[in-house]
Amino acid sequence: MMIARVWRATATPAGAEAYREHFTGSVLPTLRRLAGHRGAYLFRLDGDDLVELEVMTLWESEEAIRAFAGTDITTAVVEPEAQAVLHSYDKKVSHRKVIVDPTNPPT
Repeated sequence: MMIARVWRATATPAGAEAYREHFTGSVLPTLRRLAGHRGAYLFRLDGDDLVELEVMTLWESEEAIRAFAGTDITTAVVEPEAQAVLHSYDKKVSHRKVIVDPTNPPT
């Protein structure tokens, strides 16, 4: 079983680009070093004034998520560098069981 961890934020267009740079330069390298991390995506939806951002990270277990997020796995991990470029962000995340994984089809 794999678990998707989902978090959302908003930013100005410039802030969204700054967050993308932070995500690729800092967040991804950190995640890739963690046991149990299985992938990450950053999604962007441009609005009239603000950009909606959504991050989905994939994990092999709740234990792996705890190694990243701490005891309360519903608390968002938002570094000060990210907070500085975001307009708003969720303080909590949601988790979903991945029930179909096209990269690992059932046998």
